[in-house]
Amino acid sequence: MSMLEVKNIFKSYGTTEILKGISFTMEKEETKVIIGTSGTGKSTLLRCINQLDKPDKGEVWLDGEEITNPKTNINTIREKIGFVFQDINLFNHLNALRNVSIGLEKVKGIAKEAAQKRALDELYRVGLEAQAKQYPAQLSGGQKQRVGIARALAMDPEIILFDEPTSALDPELIGDVLDVMKSLCGKIAMLIVTHEMGFARNVANEIIFMEGGVIVESGPPTQMFKNPKVERTRQFLGRISSLYGEE
Repeated sequence: MSMLEVKNIFKSYGTTEILKGISFTMEKEETKVIIGTSGTGKSTLLRCINQLDKPDKGEVWLDGEEITNPKTNINTIREKIGFVFQDINLFNHLNALRNVSIGLEKVKGIAKEAAQKRALDELYRVGLEAQAKQYPAQLSGGQKQRVGIARALAMDPEIILFDEPTSALDPELIGDVLDVMKSLCGKIAMLIVTHEMGFARNVANEIIFMEGGVIVESGPPTQMFKNPKVERTRQFLGRISSLYGEE
C-alpha cells in the first residue's frame, strides 16, 4: 500500500466544478510536483488532501487510514501532514522561534524548553538560527517562508504539502526557499504546486500536469519535458519555456 492514496476526488464550489476525479499515489520520501494553468484546481486539491476543504466525492488515505472518513480524528491526521502556504500565514505577534515552537507545545504537548530547542534546530536547518528572535515584520518574504517550512518540519510530518511557496516572493528571494526545499528531497515526502519549471525538472520524481480539474498527463521529468505523450502537455510546457526560457 502506498503512503498516500488519492482516489477519484471531486470538488465543486456552487455550480462550478473544480476537481473532476483526481487519483494518484505517493510513496515515502517521494517528491511529486503539480503544474498547470491557474484556476485548474491545484491548490484546491492540496486543501482536499488535508481536509481544509472537504471533497464532494472520493477518498484520501494516509498510511492505510482513510482521512476522508468522518469518524477519523482529523487533528491527529494533520499532525502527519505539513502545509506550507502561498501567503505564509505566520503569527505576526510571535518571533520566528515561537512561530515554530508553538505547535509543538499546543498540539504535541511538548514542554516549552524542549519545544524551543527543537524549533531552533529546525531554524538552523533552514539557515535562520540568527533570526530566531526576529518577528515576521523584521523578516524578508523568503525568510518568512523558510520559517513556515521550519514550522512544518518541526511537527515531524510524513508529508509536506507546498502550495506555490515562492509565488509571493521577489525573484531574488526565490532561490533561498527552493534551496531549502531541494535539501529535503529524499528525506521526506513532498507534494509541491509550483510554476518553477527548472526546480520541477531538477527535483521531482514525478510531475503531474493538471488542467480543467483533471490530470492530463503524469510522468518523470525526462518524459514530461523531453517527450510528453499528450499534445496539450507539449503545448503548455512549450509556452512556459518561451515565457521564462530554459533553466
